[in-house]
Amino acid sequence: MVSSSHEAMHRIFQKDPALLTRALQQVLGVPIPEPREFAAMNVDLTEVEPVERRVDTLLRAETDEGVYLLVVESQGEPDQRKWGSWPYYLSYLYEKYRCDPVLIVVTQSSATARWAAQPIHLGVRGCPSLTVRPLVLGPDNVPVIADEREAEQDVPLAVLSAMTHGRGRNSAVILESLAAALRTIDADSAAVFVQFVDSCLADPQAQQMWRDLMTAINYFWRHPLAEQVRAEGREEGREEGREEGREEGMIRDRVQMTLQILEWRGIPVPDSVRNRVAACSDLDQLEVWAQRAVHASSAEDLFASGRG
Repeated sequence: MVSSSHEAMHRIFQKDPALLTRALQQVLGVPIPEPREFAAMNVDLTEVEPVERRVDTLLRAETDEGVYLLVVESQGEPDQRKWGSWPYYLSYLYEKYRCDPVLIVVTQSSATARWAAQPIHLGVRGCPSLTVRPLVLGPDNVPVIADEREAEQDVPLAVLSAMTHGRGRNSAVILESLAAALRTIDADSAAVFVQFVDSCLADPQAQQMWRDLMTAINYFWRHPLAEQVRAEGREEGREEGREEGREEGMIRDRVQMTLQILEWRGIPVPDSVRNRVAACSDLDQLEVWAQRAVHASSAEDLFASGRG
């Protein structure tokens, strides 16, 4: 299970390698040829000497113009040591495989993105023997995908958008659009993407909204992250009264989830709506209301049409 934003920010490209070349082409305008095939490679670049060196993600991309080695580094903050390790990675990979290495840095921080984009010059000032120019994907160039239809067109890119921009002012609409788009892909892939996004949401309010949105989608409850959410809920007293039956506990969870989604989205919840939701004991009906809460314009929209 992904435990940090650092892991998620590069492992998304292991899940969908084609996303990496799409990002290079569409976001950075890098004319990398369309790969025919990808292969994950060993990230350990350690030599015989007892110095351990590992890249975050390393992919081999077969194209009509040759083979590229895509080196993905997830960077949380500036680290001057990278000015030594990044040139080493590229030189070592070229020497070992005789393929062109491409360094891609991914980050959630604009300041870190600006730092990482600086060319690394080694040698005489003004006439370097070696120059490394990292390609950087960050908040200033990764697109903000806040439209459901746009998210459905490229779900992995929408996931990267949520992972990159999930802490900003657009987080609510980004997460809502992605939640809807995840319904259009297979449940197993969606569950992995759910985990990546959850790991990258540093804002507690954004993370809670994401978990509320995902709770409304059935496949989420088959994922290990759901167990974590439920465990945290137990610690906070959300599952008081274990003597209650399983159905009663699920009803209470759905009621709380529906109201929390509305409140997180800034939608006022009058007592009449709150009481009606709280009084409902039909799990199927509560599921319908929870899903409507994701897109409702007002609390009363929960009951606007169809059942209930």
